[in-house]
Amino acid sequence: MENYAFIDGNNLHLGVKAYNWKVDYRKFKIYLKDKYSVVKAYYFIGYIAENEKLYQYLASASYELVYKPIVQDANGIVKGNCDAELVLQAMIDYKNYDQAVIVSSDGDFTCLANHLQQNGKLKVVLAPHPDTTSILLKKAITNIHYIENLKNKISK
Repeated sequence: MENYAFIDGNNLHLGVKAYNWKVDYRKFKIYLKDKYSVVKAYYFIGYIAENEKLYQYLASASYELVYKPIVQDANGIVKGNCDAELVLQAMIDYKNYDQAVIVSSDGDFTCLANHLQQNGKLKVVLAPHPDTTSILLKKAITNIHYIENLKNKISK
């Protein structure tokens, strides 16, 4: 079985940071491979030049990085929302994987997760924490696991 992971990088990072811990991305990649037979893991992230070391680290841990140029709003808040890119990549690769692992708690992915689930192509949704997971995902998806429960396995 060859499964792909589609990781909403900002959602994962901020989702665990809110609970005062950090993911060791090497350990997480190994976990995805061992637990869910993930052979390819896309990591969607806004591109900020100052974060080049992070990008190199993620690439060295065998993530396929998909960048989106960032924009700043009127208050200087950086946005690098990669939702559309994640959905598009999941559909481009649809015939190449047996099942998908979606890593996010964002309700914007409900339609993708629901489509994959209805067609037997969703392995699991991994959300950072139950308290921050969209009610839309919780209602629609039968197989949601929480990264918070993996803290002792994948934290730095």
